[in-house]
Amino acid sequence: MSFRILNLHVRLPLLLMALIEGAILMAAPYLVASLGGGWLGIDADTSDDQILPASLLFAVFGLLSLLAVGLYSTRQRSNAAGVAARVVTAVSGAVALSALSYYFLPDVGIGRRILIPSAGIAVVGCFAVRTIFDRLYKGAVFKRRVLVFGAGCRAASLMLQRRRSDTHGYQLIGFIAADGDQPSVTHDKLMRRPPDLFHWSIENQIDEIVVAMDDRRRDFPMEEFLECRLAGIDVLELAGFLERETGKVRLDVANPSWIVLGEGFHDSTLQQALTRVFDLLASALLLIPAIPLLLLTAAAIRVEDGWRSPILYRQHRVGRYNQVFELLKLRSMREDAEQAGAVWAVTDDPRVTRVGSFIRKTRIDELPQLLNVLRGEMSFVGPRPERPEFVEQLAKTIPYYRSRHAVKPGITGWAQLCYPYGSSERDALEKLQYDLFYVKNRSLLFDFAILVQTVEVVVWRKGAL
Repeated sequence: MSFRILNLHVRLPLLLMALIEGAILMAAPYLVASLGGGWLGIDADTSDDQILPASLLFAVFGLLSLLAVGLYSTRQRSNAAGVAARVVTAVSGAVALSALSYYFLPDVGIGRRILIPSAGIAVVGCFAVRTIFDRLYKGAVFKRRVLVFGAGCRAASLMLQRRRSDTHGYQLIGFIAADGDQPSVTHDKLMRRPPDLFHWSIENQIDEIVVAMDDRRRDFPMEEFLECRLAGIDVLELAGFLERETGKVRLDVANPSWIVLGEGFHDSTLQQALTRVFDLLASALLLIPAIPLLLLTAAAIRVEDGWRSPILYRQHRVGRYNQVFELLKLRSMREDAEQAGAVWAVTDDPRVTRVGSFIRKTRIDELPQLLNVLRGEMSFVGPRPERPEFVEQLAKTIPYYRSRHAVKPGITGWAQLCYPYGSSERDALEKLQYDLFYVKNRSLLFDFAILVQTVEVVVWRKGAL
C-alpha cells in the first residue's frame, strides 16, 4: 500500500508509523509535566501554553532525526540492537535541536527536567512502535496481493527480487501465462488462466494486477482488465510496478516508449527557480560554519604532504546538458595519483593519504563543492557528476546513460542513499537506474527527503571509500 505526494512515493505503513511516533513525541512532555511534583520528583512549573509549542518543536525535530538516521527508509535492514541505537541517536539529536531552539525562543521552551524524561519516554515508545510494526510488516497485514499476467522472460524478472526491502510490500500470488509466453517462472507460482479473470480476482482478494507479457499484441484481455480497474483493482505495467517497489528504473524491463510517454521526467521553470533559491541560501549558510573546518583540514593536508602541497583538487566533470565544468574537492590522494591517467577508485585505494581517508569517510572533502553550487554548476541534490573519460566509455555500453545529465549534478543524490560506492561498469548501471528514478520523480519534497537522509550516509559511513 503506497501513494505519491509531490512525486514522492510514500508507503502507508511508514506513514502510519510516523504519525504514531509523532504523537508519542508530542505527548511525552505533557506526560512528564502531568507527573511534575509527584513520584518522579520533577518540578514542572510550565503552563500548557508553553508546553504546546515546545512539544511541537520536539516532535518535528524528532521525526526529522528519525528520517535522518534512516528509520523511515524501506531499505533499513538493521537488527533490533541497530534499530535501538538509531532511535537513541535520533532522539538525542531531537533533544539537542530542541534545547538550542528553546535557548533562542525562551517563551516556548521547557526545562531540562521535562525535556530529558520526555526523551526517555520517546525512546521507549518509538522502539515499541517499531517492534510492533516490524512484526506486522513481516506478516500479511500491510502486504498487497499481487497477480502477474505473464509468465515469460519479463515476468521472470520479478523472481530476481532478492532484497527483502524490495519485496516486503507485496505478496506474489502467482503468474498467469499469456498466449505466446514461454514460461520462465517457477512451476509452484505458475497458475492456470481462470475462465473469468475479473470474478476470480475479486474472490481471491487481488489488489493489483501487473501486466508482464512478452508480446502484448497476441493476447491482451482489455475488457477483463477494464472490469478489474473499474472495480478498484489496480492494473499497472511491470516497469511501473518495479519502479515503485525498488526505487529505481529497471532498464531491463523499461522500453523506450514507457520512458518517453510515461509520467515524470518533467522539470518545470518554477521548480528550477525554487531549487536555485534553495541552493543559494543553503550554500551561503553552510559555508560560514564550514570555514573553520576547511582551514583545519587544509592545515592537516599541508602537515602531512608538505607546506607547498596543493589543498584543493580540481577535476573536470560532466554537468547538466553534458557541459564540462571544474569540480572542487579537498585533495585526498597523493599528488601523483593519476600520472597514468584516469582510473576508478577502489576500496583501500593505496593512493589515498591518511588525512584523505578521514575526510573521504566523513565527506569533508566534498565541502568545496558548495562553491560549485553557488556558481550554478551543481545543485545540492542530483546525480553525482562523472568524469568525461568515464562518461564517454559508459555511454557506449549502457543505454540512456546520458539521460542522467538532464538535471544538474548534486553533492548528494538518491543513488548515494540506495547503492554503495561503485567502481565498475556494473555499478555504474545500477546507480544509473537510481539516477533515472530521481530524474523521473524529482520534486522539492523528494530533494528535502534525500538531504535529510544523507545524515545517515555520513554518520554510518555508507558508500565511502
